Amino acid sequence: MSDQNVRNAGFTSSGIRGGSLASSLMSQEARASGGGVPSGGPTSTLQEIGARGTTHSSGYTVSGISGGSKASDTMSREATTHGGGVPRGGTTSTVQSISTGGKGGRR
Repeated sequence: MSDQNVRNAGFTSSGIRGGSLASSLMSQEARASGGGVPSGGPTSTLQEIGARGTTHSSGYTVSGISGGSKASDTMSREATTHGGGVPRGGTTSTVQSISTGGKGGRR
């Protein structure tokens, strides 16, 4: 279940759980962007989903990304920015990976 996977990663309704994959992702993203977590990036997107408690309304599902959803809009913008492909470690791939139980492209 993708909602549970997001919570298990540490994105919860009460914030990012310390010592979790979420806190590691947040730290990596903040360092990479000079100290802050950018709006619309993987951490903020996943935390928004975790706070809301559902991935399905955003379009990230275990079956893939739902057409016409926020997720498909994000994927389209990201692909356009990157010459037609969605980059590994980007918002779309990271959120989709974590919502399906993966590590978000992080080791």
